Amino acid sequence: MATSTLPELREPVPVRRRVWQSPVGQPAWARPALLAIAALAGLLYLWGADQDGYHSFYANAVRSMTVSWKAFLFGSYDPANTITLDKLPGFLWPQALLARLLGFHGWALALPQAVEGVLSVLVLFRTVRLWAGAGAALLAAALFTLTPELVGLFRTPVEEPVFTLLLLLAAESAQRAVRTAGLRALLLAGVWVGLAFQAKMLEAWAVLPVFAGVYLLAAPTRLRRRLAQLALAGLVTVAVSAAWMALVTLTPVADRPYVDGTTDNSAYSMVVGYNFLNRFSAVGLTAERTGSVTVDRSRTTAMPAQDGGPQLNPTDGRTGTAGPPPGDQGDGGWAKLLRSRFASQVGWLYPLAAISLLHALLRRRRAPRTDPLRAGYLLWGGWATVFFLSLSAGSIGMHTYYLGSLAVALAALGGAGTVLLWRDFGEGGPRALALPAAVAASVLWSGWLSWRLPTFLPWLAPTAVTTAALALALLGTAKSRWFAGLGAGRARIATAGIVAGLVAALLAPTAWAASVLDPKYGSDLRGAVGPMAAHRAAAQPVSTRLTPQEQELFAYVQAHNGGARYLLAAYPWQASSPYILATAARVLPMGGFTGQVPSPTAEQLRELVADGRLRHVLIGREPSGGVMRGTTDWVRAHCTQVPPGDYGQPTATAQVLYRCGQQAI
Repeated sequence: MATSTLPELREPVPVRRRVWQSPVGQPAWARPALLAIAALAGLLYLWGADQDGYHSFYANAVRSMTVSWKAFLFGSYDPANTITLDKLPGFLWPQALLARLLGFHGWALALPQAVEGVLSVLVLFRTVRLWAGAGAALLAAALFTLTPELVGLFRTPVEEPVFTLLLLLAAESAQRAVRTAGLRALLLAGVWVGLAFQAKMLEAWAVLPVFAGVYLLAAPTRLRRRLAQLALAGLVTVAVSAAWMALVTLTPVADRPYVDGTTDNSAYSMVVGYNFLNRFSAVGLTAERTGSVTVDRSRTTAMPAQDGGPQLNPTDGRTGTAGPPPGDQGDGGWAKLLRSRFASQVGWLYPLAAISLLHALLRRRRAPRTDPLRAGYLLWGGWATVFFLSLSAGSIGMHTYYLGSLAVALAALGGAGTVLLWRDFGEGGPRALALPAAVAASVLWSGWLSWRLPTFLPWLAPTAVTTAALALALLGTAKSRWFAGLGAGRARIATAGIVAGLVAALLAPTAWAASVLDPKYGSDLRGAVGPMAAHRAAAQPVSTRLTPQEQELFAYVQAHNGGARYLLAAYPWQASSPYILATAARVLPMGGFTGQVPSPTAEQLRELVADGRLRHVLIGREPSGGVMRGTTDWVRAHCTQVPPGDYGQPTATAQVLYRCGQQAI
């Protein structure tokens, strides 16, 4: 009997690749290079990050979230759930979950931001690779990692780290949707933007006009379908964005904490008024009718608590700041992002990103409507423009970490643009001039920024200019007709030229970013690194211990509490902070973050005392006015001041403890 000679059919055996091996379709060097960049990012974000101090207002909320799931859900500042943060709580959920697992200490606050930073590097690589190739993606990831502002950002326990990661995920999904007209990718982009809203509120929606405009222009499907898909994605975005606000609104007031930053206990007022309209009073917007707390923006420099940014903890030992150079002070005005205070943190890539964007749009102006390369430049260029203008228009006192959303777009444009400039340089013609122009402009700009701060690594500017001159000489040699006979040698000279140009352009920002490895500089709670950072005389981690004087006060109040629900009430919130951080005690904060929030009012405080739920009030300073002045006046009029010596305090003390009881009714 004849046997069959047909080959046996078998399932193909999948190739198992190690983590450092590039996937099929990518150059062999792509994955190892990406892992090296990610490792560098992890080093910069983690080195000594638990010693960088902490944002005590947010740290109190994390501490409260570790002892109460209700506090976790609503974002309560205090364990007793009397008042929320003046922000949406989503950005603190990773910290709170880690603190529940590992315990409440410095690493629980620092590690989530570092992880979010490394993930952002990886997501940016993936996003740019799908748009402009692996080489451009690696360069974008490197520019991202070496941007000083982003190094400081991912070492700072605030909203922006997770916000940046979520917007990058949204951009990746939006870009895939533009390429394929895929509804699933477009809806996913809406979900990511909605989650970013939980971290940074309405700022997350700044990218929506850009995403929608690029999708309408370039998605490969008919216009009616594009419009219908965008409408559906918009509904998804709004639904995810409004989830926490809806939860607060639908929960009875008696069953939830008071919403900080408002006079009407409304999540809408906090999000739209306090955290949005108040930020743009200089351009004619106002929050007066939203029920949010309004503040005098002309005094934000003198009153740092008023813009919702970080307060330096009074016990963390920080001393001073180098400050901006002479003639460069102030946060106001449309040109503030061009001043060296902020440009030295985020603006090294301004010339490269601008030239790359202009060059690409001119080069692709006659491309088909669905051209993915042009669509990518429009997406990132629109992103950069929106955030540059909105950050310039904001009337608040700026913190450096606000600039992370701008830095992301600059890195993407710089990485993809450099590769495109290099290709056009190799092709010759008038386009070849764009690369030397970008090198020259970038180095002149970075040289000016370095010269404005001559005491920080004074060799930076001359070294960068010298290296740039060498780069221009090499690029010129590669294109000169005098050296036409060199053959393949011209390509090697051109490669050496572009490498020298990149070194010249990245030298200064790399030095600034690497300064976090030096305890002399490090980073500060405003996200600044290098000489712009505020430094501590002695680094201290998150404090979970009371000072001897605080221990004396705590012991006295416990001994004389009489079974009251609250250990004490405290004004302002800083007076309550040590006791919440160290003991998770039921301390009732008064006045919210600004000290102007009517929580509790004098009448509510009287009821708490009358019901025996409160026996002690600690007043750290008197409010300048407003509803809380009436509350503290009631305390002074109806409660008895406890002699400081009874709780181990000196006779002259900044904090005054009052005992309230039946005589206060």
